[in-house]
Amino acid sequence: MKCPFCGHTEDRVVDSRVGRDGEFIRRRRECLKCHRRYTTYEYIEDVLPHVVKRDGRREPFDRQKLRASILRACEKRSVGVQAVDDVVGEIESQLHDRAEKEISSEELGKIVMEHLQKLDPVAYVRFASVYRKFKDVGQFVDEVKGLQSHDKAKAAPVVKPKAVAKAK
Repeated sequence: MKCPFCGHTEDRVVDSRVGRDGEFIRRRRECLKCHRRYTTYEYIEDVLPHVVKRDGRREPFDRQKLRASILRACEKRSVGVQAVDDVVGEIESQLHDRAEKEISSEELGKIVMEHLQKLDPVAYVRFASVYRKFKDVGQFVDEVKGLQSHDKAKAAPVVKPKAVAKAK
């Protein structure tokens, strides 16, 4: 570790403590040359896949960008910030579990839409309109009809035949 005061590369660790929920380690260090103390933090490096854009560009996954787009879709809806953060956390967890080092923006968009469909149907349609690049009102109507038929299929009660008692 390089001393922030004199630039010397040798130091000793004076104290180590585990931070919040084991997310990091805080270390107090003392430079062996100038004897000044400073603090360092060790974090586990998140290795998330790169996002491959439609034009072929690759960029690192950006949690804040994902969160902002979901918040924008949920704007003026009764969806709490905590619910959005939970969705972002679930998506990030899904990406951690994947073995691939890259994900296409189309696939990431589908994952987001799956979560938004469960969270809020209006937010889902808003996000879908940007993600799928709707060109006219007809595409909006088709998406809403598809969403309504999906909801009806989910809500349709399962009718079980009644058992008929046999008279003796």
